[in-house]
Amino acid sequence: MGKVSDTDDSFDDNRPKHITGVNKIDWANEEHRRCIAACLVKGVYVHENDRAERRAVKLAPAWWESFGFHLKKELREPIYSAIVGVVFDTIYGAIFEYSPSAPGDRCAPRYVVAFRGTKPGSIRDYYLDLKIVINKLEKRTRVQQPCRLVDQLITAMRKEDQASQGQDSCIWLAGHSLGAAVALVVGRYVMVQEKPPNLPTFLFNPPHVSFITSINLLKLDPVAKESVHRVGNILREGAAKVLRSHRERMDNLFQRLSPWVPNLYVHEKDPICQGFIDYFEQRQKFMEASPGVGTTFAAFSRRDAFWHLIGKDKDRPQLLPSAVLWKSRFEHDNHGLQQWWKQDSELGLEVQHYSYPVPEAQTASTSVPA
Repeated sequence: MGKVSDTDDSFDDNRPKHITGVNKIDWANEEHRRCIAACLVKGVYVHENDRAERRAVKLAPAWWESFGFHLKKELREPIYSAIVGVVFDTIYGAIFEYSPSAPGDRCAPRYVVAFRGTKPGSIRDYYLDLKIVINKLEKRTRVQQPCRLVDQLITAMRKEDQASQGQDSCIWLAGHSLGAAVALVVGRYVMVQEKPPNLPTFLFNPPHVSFITSINLLKLDPVAKESVHRVGNILREGAAKVLRSHRERMDNLFQRLSPWVPNLYVHEKDPICQGFIDYFEQRQKFMEASPGVGTTFAAFSRRDAFWHLIGKDKDRPQLLPSAVLWKSRFEHDNHGLQQWWKQDSELGLEVQHYSYPVPEAQTASTSVPA
């Protein structure tokens, strides 16, 4: 595993230039919220690099202290060897707490739970990437541990202050790539609990693995691609009519998840997250042509239907009832985290809102000039 450059991890060399200090943060500003969430995720990457490189001077703290946060808890996962047992604990996430001494704002989070993505050369991370492909990530320690910890945070906050039950912005979830997949599963887990808080969620380049993704790899022309989608959705609608119990289960799940509206930050040329663009855009097209097909497209997966046939109920986390989809046209490093702490004008952002039930979906598009 190659050494990580100190320059790449230095906050002073890479920080968002337009947010010059804690007093300059506008917590109600979507751009500021996005940039700070991305920087906190970067802080997790750098914190792990500090550990792995055994740096005498730690570079990570600047990534959270510059925005008024302190590190409340590291999220570690033991890495095992069949011969010697535990070799080391890798840092995959962190819980950051907004410092009481920092400028107060009702829009500021109290905690941010952030997750890094795949570290180059990490066999463990590659293994978890594979778990995303086969839809078994939720069974791993890297998901189950933060689910428990977020539960504990919610419980503790409600005990400390009953008024906090209505303050959904108190805890944020954020992650990049593999970390976005973890945050997505954690957010879904929270929403199916009794009286769940609605946690603001920032998913940077979240992976989307599906039939839609494989279509993109074929590089079909738009007409052929549309035809493939149409045939696939006719088959999906037919399967949904046959597998009525699975369809009803997914409808119920979507009703519970629908109040949660995670922010998905994707690049239109990033194949890892491009499936989310197609998922929402195709769903909207079919809704406009046929509301029944559009609703089925949103909640029904052919892969999940297969598992249902053999007696195992599963659902892919990438199926989302509601979301805000932010599309970047940034010209460098389509899958890189660093693009997400740049200004809107540099990214050429386009934003669209999707909600559920699909027949009543309200969409809006706003382009930010490049």
